Amino acid sequence: MRMDIDSIEQYMNRFNPRLVSFALKAIKKIPYLRRLIKDMVRKESASMMRELEGSLKPYRGAFPAFASLPAKGRPRSEILNIMRQLRNREETKWRDGFVSGAVYHGDKAHIEFLNQAYAINSQSNPLHSDVWPSISKYEAEIVSMTAAMLGAGEAGAQGVCGTVTSGGTEDILLAMKTYRDRAREEKGVRKPDMVVPSTAHAAFEKASQYFNIRMIKIPVDKQFRADVEATRKAITRNTVVVVGSAPSFPHGMVDPIPELSELSRKRGIGFHTDACLGGFILPWLEKLGYSFPAFDFRLPGVTSISADTHKYGYAAKGTSVVLYRDADLRHYQFYKTTEWPGGLYFSPTFAGSRPGALSAACWAAMVSLGEKGYRDAARRIIATAEKIKNGVAKIPELRIMGDPLWVIAFGSEELDIYRVLDFMTHRGWSLNGLHKPSCVHICVTLRHALPGVAERFVIDLKAAVQHVKKNPGEKGSMAPVYGLAATFPDRTAVSDMLDAYLDTLYKV
Repeated sequence: MRMDIDSIEQYMNRFNPRLVSFALKAIKKIPYLRRLIKDMVRKESASMMRELEGSLKPYRGAFPAFASLPAKGRPRSEILNIMRQLRNREETKWRDGFVSGAVYHGDKAHIEFLNQAYAINSQSNPLHSDVWPSISKYEAEIVSMTAAMLGAGEAGAQGVCGTVTSGGTEDILLAMKTYRDRAREEKGVRKPDMVVPSTAHAAFEKASQYFNIRMIKIPVDKQFRADVEATRKAITRNTVVVVGSAPSFPHGMVDPIPELSELSRKRGIGFHTDACLGGFILPWLEKLGYSFPAFDFRLPGVTSISADTHKYGYAAKGTSVVLYRDADLRHYQFYKTTEWPGGLYFSPTFAGSRPGALSAACWAAMVSLGEKGYRDAARRIIATAEKIKNGVAKIPELRIMGDPLWVIAFGSEELDIYRVLDFMTHRGWSLNGLHKPSCVHICVTLRHALPGVAERFVIDLKAAVQHVKKNPGEKGSMAPVYGLAATFPDRTAVSDMLDAYLDTLYKV
């Protein structure tokens, strides 16, 4: 009998997951079986990647490929023509509103305006603040505008400060490193841990790995919000920070941040609100009358916040803001060295040289939109999300996860939701496949607020459900990959599959 990943998965899924995990650990201690499983996974991953390679590398044969430098440089006009052709092939999908998240504004005039701002500042580098003081002006004002939007100036929050970063992941990495270093210096903590909801962004796990901070994951309730009592029990003498999302990426739910941050405050622990998704939309939804837990510096226990300017701040990709309640805390983020033969060296974030043009374009986006622009955008997004939620709710085979505002996750007790995702992909939609539990989400942006897009989404989703019901034996293209990732008990096997995927991306 041929043993492959599918047959092992189907067999093991009949048993208790903890028992399966224990059995796998025991089996992998036997060298022969460990090699057998690894070889099996490698072959299965290679087979999957061969099937996926066509979609990951669609331009092979259609455009010149350069595995090494050309002997003679190609004409600039030719290079720009190639880039325009590639852009034109890719632009239609996101321009017409078929992509979850990714492009948050996308209006042609707005893009051209940001491109002009970038071009004016293309040579600037904030590392050399004496040469380009304009960039420090832009960045200081970006931070100040963002802070004012998120509760700075309220009682106890007059000293809020921060830095501009490359994105939400850098925000999170910097904040976690900051709390680790503060706890080490001020409390002597040598084995730090952080308490994080299971739905928190993967960047927190990245920070855990990079900075050797033990991650304690806490469960979420039936509404996919962090469990406050579980958080209380998880805090230890080594806990340096507690985390909450506003909202979480998977299900779009705002955690009970008032309760979580107050727990942290009473224990003298930092609390980080990850508002990368919501930082530039929740304040305006609040002004529009929508209800959700408070999440910003108005809460005395919140000591830092991450907010992505390149999402609902409508800046070009590559900027975000991390904020701290006071400068003393921010100092633990800064890098300084006084002993380098090259002179005094210091930088506020991970990078040394940075593209100042991105900060300039971010400043231009924020100042050009103003409060009214952001409020009007939030109104359009939430109205579109309501249309989509109402449409999904009328499909009996699907259920919406929690009670989200504009990041809408849905699953099914009756159907393979990943085959529904496959069908939607073939209809031109680019949605996010999630697991634990298995579901799919759409992150609503201004692109979806275009006329007819929400209605088209619901029509296609209904068709997807009916297709999957009528074709129960159909395998699908990506569905097996998502299914394996969601259910296969050996997570190292899934990790190996991701290695193969990343390897494929870097093939010429």
